[in-house]
Amino acid sequence: MNLPSHITLPASKRPAGSTFRAPVYALVGNPNCGKTTLFNALTGLRQKVGNYPGVTVEKKMGETYSQHGRPIKIIDLPGAYSLAARSPDEAVTRDVLLGRREDTPQPDRIICVVDASNLERNLYLVHQLLDLGRPVIVALNMMDVAAFAGMRIDPNRLEHTLGVPVIPCEAVHGRGLVELRLAMSRIESPLARHRWDIPAPIAPAVAELQASLADNDDRPPLVARAEALLLLTDFDTVRVAGSRQLSTRTHELLDHWRDRWSSEGTDWSGELIRSRYAAIRELCAGVILRGRDQGPSRSDRIDAVLCHSFWGWLVFAAIMAVMFFSIFTLAEYPMNWIDAHVAAFGGWVKGVMSPGDLRDLLTDGVIGGVGGIVVFLPQILILFFFVGLLESTGYMARAAFIMDRPMSKVGLNGRSFIPLLGSYACAIPGIMATRTIENAKDRLITILVAPLMSCSARLPVYLLMIATLLPGDAVPAGRKAGIMLLMYALGTFGVFGFAWLFKRVLFQGGVPHMIMELPPYQPPRFLDIARHMFERAWLFLKNAGTIILAISIVLWFLTTYPKHPDPAATATEQIAHSFAGRAGHVLEPVIKPLGFDWRIGIGLVTSFAAREVFVSSMAVIFGVEGADDNTAPLRDALRGATWPGGAHLFTPLVCLTLMVYYVFAMQCMSTLAVVKRETNSWRWPLFQIAYMTGTAWLVCFVIYQTGRALGF
Repeated sequence: MNLPSHITLPASKRPAGSTFRAPVYALVGNPNCGKTTLFNALTGLRQKVGNYPGVTVEKKMGETYSQHGRPIKIIDLPGAYSLAARSPDEAVTRDVLLGRREDTPQPDRIICVVDASNLERNLYLVHQLLDLGRPVIVALNMMDVAAFAGMRIDPNRLEHTLGVPVIPCEAVHGRGLVELRLAMSRIESPLARHRWDIPAPIAPAVAELQASLADNDDRPPLVARAEALLLLTDFDTVRVAGSRQLSTRTHELLDHWRDRWSSEGTDWSGELIRSRYAAIRELCAGVILRGRDQGPSRSDRIDAVLCHSFWGWLVFAAIMAVMFFSIFTLAEYPMNWIDAHVAAFGGWVKGVMSPGDLRDLLTDGVIGGVGGIVVFLPQILILFFFVGLLESTGYMARAAFIMDRPMSKVGLNGRSFIPLLGSYACAIPGIMATRTIENAKDRLITILVAPLMSCSARLPVYLLMIATLLPGDAVPAGRKAGIMLLMYALGTFGVFGFAWLFKRVLFQGGVPHMIMELPPYQPPRFLDIARHMFERAWLFLKNAGTIILAISIVLWFLTTYPKHPDPAATATEQIAHSFAGRAGHVLEPVIKPLGFDWRIGIGLVTSFAAREVFVSSMAVIFGVEGADDNTAPLRDALRGATWPGGAHLFTPLVCLTLMVYYVFAMQCMSTLAVVKRETNSWRWPLFQIAYMTGTAWLVCFVIYQTGRALGF
């Protein structure tokens, strides 16, 4: 029977017997081949996402059911062009398939997702997988893209030649999933008829390494042969934590043969690669049948505009402007709705409870603190929608291509821009995305500068300061979007400046060349975009309900106690007398040259847990509940705040300076934790705190003091 991927078969309907072990399939493929889309289609919502122990590489596991109702486990491995690893991502894929990972058993079978429109290049990975002697299924994806490009592919002939099942499919449209699940349901999968003659000069080395790997490293014969071939490609130097190391004998043999070939001038790596591609070209000769020449493809015609030296930049700037403009316009209605309901709930609590500290805790600490953050959820969702849309359509790779030239000016290449662009949403996945960068120095530089990109957590701070700077609904949204765009541009220029500095001072080296595949343009997969938005919304709300809630309660306590001895004291006098006020006054001499007082200092300290906490901190400090119709909104309370002498605190100059501070300062403990895991050292997270916070103070000092000197 045909079970949809989202239906779980009841235990009573499953085949009897308690000894059945679900087979484990590894899902592998080149980047941009549709592998993740196929994984989502097969597993539905039955997925677990984590990291491989010892290395920050994403680990996705899911479950589906065979046509007979038996469970099948699927591991979605990171994308790889080859098993000869050049990056931590590819190293994890290689080690899982070879059985090197201590935390992940070697999969029983393999599904290799192949981009039909780039068959010859994709078959290089298939060729390596067949060396392993494991059952392999080839999922021939993107058949519609190949047909549109004028290519006709004979799946039956490819299946006959390889000796493994070849399933044509279109993961985006859900076609071929039934046939693929049928192939996965077969208990005994045929092994490949894999014929490939190793070049004669290399064969003796392969034989010796194979024997050593089998005897000293406990590898099965076919796996040992496949691993010997990878070791000789000379790219297999990337090692990641959690993987079994090779024996001393194997290392000695490898060094011996490499030294011998180097002295003889033998290009052993090139010999192996050329031999593989020769076999693949011979295989493709009877499989790919090209139709009439249709001229430039649709993607090529679009790229003529989007990757143009002038129009490409214009389109890129327009996309960014539309995104920021939408944050102010489209999000206004749901924000007002959330704000009204938070206010109504706070008013209800205030009406049913008697005055006292408990009521103040709920209205000022809990509702005022958390409600002040939740109201920004629509704007954050819009940001993640645009990021998901760019990734889904294939434009993200074009953005990297456009940015390659300016990135080369600072010693990096366009590949570094993809993690940096992702950091607009959140620096944590952006830093994790640096694992695809092959050069270790460039990867570290990208990690160090990624937090300078203005992430979604800064949005609440920017929006609050812009609302305080430009109050009133009559202010054009374009002006507000312009200020927001300025903050994002400032962070981007900061990335360029520090990348240039680090490349020339800390990590000297040449400019790396970028070789990147531009995937074909695809219609946006709104289901995947919605799933990503839901995941980010849930994480945001979970933080609001845990971290921000806890900080709001603690901050309320610190601003409420000890009580001022004078019962008639004003709210400002009470906060100044409290624990938080005393701590703020200790910090004030350091931040006063920036135009900040002790109350802003409290917000800076508490927002180190998460940048967006600054908003809830201000709400608690200035006593804005958002619950009483007669209480001014937080932005109006900030505009009314004054220094002891009566001068306004949140002047336009201070609002601008505070936004600039959040552009440059490291204000996120979670990001520091990820940097520590990525670099396996506390040295670089501490360096980030020092250089980012020092830069923020220095830049803000110059802006504020210059502004005052000019009379602002």
